Amino acid sequence: MVDILADFLESWTIEKSSELYRVAEWSGGYFRVSDKGDMLVQPSPKYPDRAVSLPEIVEGLKDRGLDMPVLLRIENILDAQIAELNETFIAAMKNLGYQGNFMGAYPIKVNQQKQVIDAMVHYGAPYHHGLEAGSKAELIAAMGMMVDKEAPLICNGYKDEEFIDLALHAVKLGFRCILVVEMPSELPLIIERSRVIKVNPVLGVRIKLSTQGGGHWAESGGERSIFGLNTTQLIHAVDLLKEEGMLDCLQMVHYHLGSQISNIRQIRTAVGEACRVYAGLVKEGAGMRYLDLGGGLAVDYDGSQSNFLSSRNYTLNEYCTDITEAVMTTLDEEEIAHPTIITETGRALVAYYSVLLFNVLDKTIFEPDSLPEKLPEDCPPQLLNMLESLENLSIRNLQETLNDAIYYRDEVRQLFNRGQITLRERSLAENLFWTILNSILKTGRELKNAPAEIHEIERLLSDIYYCNFSLFQSLPDSWAIDQLFPVMPIHRLHEKPTRNAIIADITCDCDGKIDRFVDRFGAKRFLPLHDLNGSEEYYLGVFLVGAYQETLGDLHNLLGDTNVVTVSLHENGKYDFSGELEGDTVADILSYVEYDPKRLLMKFRKTAETAVKEGRISPLERKEVMQAYEAGLRGYTYFER
Repeated sequence: MVDILADFLESWTIEKSSELYRVAEWSGGYFRVSDKGDMLVQPSPKYPDRAVSLPEIVEGLKDRGLDMPVLLRIENILDAQIAELNETFIAAMKNLGYQGNFMGAYPIKVNQQKQVIDAMVHYGAPYHHGLEAGSKAELIAAMGMMVDKEAPLICNGYKDEEFIDLALHAVKLGFRCILVVEMPSELPLIIERSRVIKVNPVLGVRIKLSTQGGGHWAESGGERSIFGLNTTQLIHAVDLLKEEGMLDCLQMVHYHLGSQISNIRQIRTAVGEACRVYAGLVKEGAGMRYLDLGGGLAVDYDGSQSNFLSSRNYTLNEYCTDITEAVMTTLDEEEIAHPTIITETGRALVAYYSVLLFNVLDKTIFEPDSLPEKLPEDCPPQLLNMLESLENLSIRNLQETLNDAIYYRDEVRQLFNRGQITLRERSLAENLFWTILNSILKTGRELKNAPAEIHEIERLLSDIYYCNFSLFQSLPDSWAIDQLFPVMPIHRLHEKPTRNAIIADITCDCDGKIDRFVDRFGAKRFLPLHDLNGSEEYYLGVFLVGAYQETLGDLHNLLGDTNVVTVSLHENGKYDFSGELEGDTVADILSYVEYDPKRLLMKFRKTAETAVKEGRISPLERKEVMQAYEAGLRGYTYFER
């Protein structure tokens, strides 16, 4: 294949790989390319001596008997992200003279896995970083995992009596548990249950702002958002609490703009509006202490530092400073004390923490076979016309040649469908067509401003690399909402990539592919990769996948959870495998969808015995069949070498 980028005609370097895959832009300083061409992971840019090679980790996994795909978690990164969020808010508040403080509450829904919550509680302890629960199950998990009674425990979501009772019991136990009123009907029930349990609740109220975020989560905010109280409902809630003598229990205003807010102006506007509501509640006599801004701190998946959906146009320091300043500006005007600011940051904390690693199994290329020296004398005229177009191709007639090739290719297909040409003649026509496209692409690279159709040819001619993972299980947002994730090889980065490719998973679904990749200007439709070297494994990594992907994944094609490994990085490039979870077996997955593996085995054993009775197989062959079936039940759901 011709060179991928004209800018990289001279000898290849690791710096060019870093630039091609935009590592510096999206990595947050946690990933870089080594002099050997391997992808390294490090706790932060401050600790380059702790960098560890991802291919080395893969080899360690293989030696321990763990197959690809693997979800790799790096504990140090989660520690660093929690510390950076809290320290940046602390510094911003100190610089601006803010009189309140900051507290974080991690939303469990972003990644509910026990290992993740364990790490969140552990590394968040120095900052009293708490948890947010949006369901009974999440609240039960939080109450069982949290040990820091000063950390906030925010209860969002629809609440029945059992949910409310659990939260009230948490208050009795000394937790800083805040029940957020999401619906007007919840408040009377909370009041009733608090009297039964004999505890004063700590209440928050979720409000519907007129401000909206952007992108996929625009409707999380605004007057049409499905959660929260409008202004009239809020006043009714205040009046009810006054009547019950419980207005002092109302201590928090909460709102939520969305999960990935890429524009800082929307964040600042929402804070200003929420502060006006906060001030109004203070004047009504409520015991206000907390302002919960919800989530929204975005991740710069594509490294463009823009308001593109997969990016953000602000730094963490700008985010913390703007929020703090907006709260101060509004409340100082009203002469109201500064509240404790709470954010339910989830995506930005855990995205960098996980990397999906998998191997490439095979590929399909769209390069034509060599043409015969001479076309058959009785071949259809369309083939002769295509050959003539190929022979007359020049830089001046690229578009005309492309138009002719498509026209004659379509005519040949119609003739074939009517039975007027043979299968071999159609095959020859298709080969001519792909030869013309390859020639147009090669010639078109000489143009500074090639037509859009010429650029489309590059996508059409890109290879398909078949990879050992399930998009629907491990990267559901890529399929469902076109989320961009950084994808790149984790080794051979000192070599020049010579193929353009899209990524296909091992499901039997035409949607099981990645064909949009991080680029300088939005997204490109193919990924530069290296050619496969025979039996040598080729490994790719998908980065920034720690948020939502594990919990949203489904069992498409009954491909289950991958192997999960947690590593902790130390000095001098040393590391420990600090956690290991084996992926689902076939038996595990079948049990999830209501099959009983033991019953299946019994039924299949009878089927095999019937085959012996009918003389189809021998008793020895029955033994081999049963061994294969049982091994399959015990096996990993993904491709095994």
